[in-house]
Amino acid sequence: MKRLLILLAACAAAPLCAQTVAITGGKVAIGDGSAPIEGGTVVIRNGRIVAAGANVAVPADAQRIDAQGRWVTPGLVAGFTQLGLVEVEAVGETNDTNASSTPFSAALDIAPAINARVSAMAISRGRGVTRAIVAPNTARTMFAGQGALVDTGDDREAVFVPRAFQYVEFGEDGANEAGGSRAAAHAFFRNAMLEARDYARNPAAYDGRSSDALLMRLDAAALVPVVTGKMPLMVHAEKTSDIIEVLKLREDFPALKLILVGASEGWMIADRIAASGVPVIASALNDLPSSFEVLAATQSNYGRMQDAGVKLAVGEIDGQPRNTKQSAGNLVALQKVPGATGLTWDEALAAVTSGPAEVMGMGNDFGSLRPGRRADVVIWDGDPLELGSAPVAMLIDGVQQPLENRQTRLRDRYLNPTEGQLPKAYDR
Repeated sequence: MKRLLILLAACAAAPLCAQTVAITGGKVAIGDGSAPIEGGTVVIRNGRIVAAGANVAVPADAQRIDAQGRWVTPGLVAGFTQLGLVEVEAVGETNDTNASSTPFSAALDIAPAINARVSAMAISRGRGVTRAIVAPNTARTMFAGQGALVDTGDDREAVFVPRAFQYVEFGEDGANEAGGSRAAAHAFFRNAMLEARDYARNPAAYDGRSSDALLMRLDAAALVPVVTGKMPLMVHAEKTSDIIEVLKLREDFPALKLILVGASEGWMIADRIAASGVPVIASALNDLPSSFEVLAATQSNYGRMQDAGVKLAVGEIDGQPRNTKQSAGNLVALQKVPGATGLTWDEALAAVTSGPAEVMGMGNDFGSLRPGRRADVVIWDGDPLELGSAPVAMLIDGVQQPLENRQTRLRDRYLNPTEGQLPKAYDR
């Protein structure tokens, strides 16, 4: 491992050397659902994947990185998070997940609020996560605002796709925020779409200050790309009946580019979801009836939807992006539970790499080691879906990344404690 890190460091220090890199001899997993390749090679040039697999020719000018005995995969993609929006959840000054007193809703753009230096960014990177889908919480209405795609690179610019989607709550939360019932939520949503249409036809005539208007001018403008199908609409719905009604939205608004989030009861209508073509970001494991809208939750939900042909990705809904690889590993372990439905190893890796990228319509840009994709590459000391495995090296856009973070520093600090006058926490 020491030699591997020295080679990476040397490559990172020389820009010309860093233009072409060949990672050789590793167990290479492309991340597209195919089986890992023993003794594979990954070639990177100018921050993009050139080739990956067996019998790949190594360019004469390539800096070689020997990964023999290691696993090589694409970087993990956290499918649904609030990464960068919050440092300490209970401290309002560090929490930008929602805006409870603003008059705006759909117009809220989280990109300026994302902080690339929050500790969770480095911790997630240390667990193999290179990119994440970030969404806000709702506050005053069922529309939370515009989410973003971020990378976890060690720099001050995390957002690489701002305004990537609009996020809206249906189900219990949407009902509460729209007036107290699901009927109110659907009425509010349809009215908002119609107001966005009106704005699109004649922006100058739209008066967001009128008592007849439910949307501010900026909110109406923000929903124009949604109603015209230019921006995905990410909809949180868990209950079977809520999912059915969400799928019906395209009857009135056929251009909607829907993405379902949650879908804990999706297994009950998996064939219908698959037939609709609507992709789903779902929790890997959600088997507790924690609310009335998830009474039919089962640990086999994800596997059953996968078997039905639903386009899927794993999301850390109400969780932490650093748990992404553990979630994928749990889906593999489910195959060993009698009566449960899980995923194969190849399917599980895809669920946290190419899966989220495909759901966002960006599978041609990142999420796998296919040619032309961003060179987000992780070299692991063992099976990346095993809890005890960890990255030993990482590239994002072909640039080497540090893996040290607050957790690793604390681990190393207390690994071999010695006697002293004060606890180590006070010994600087």
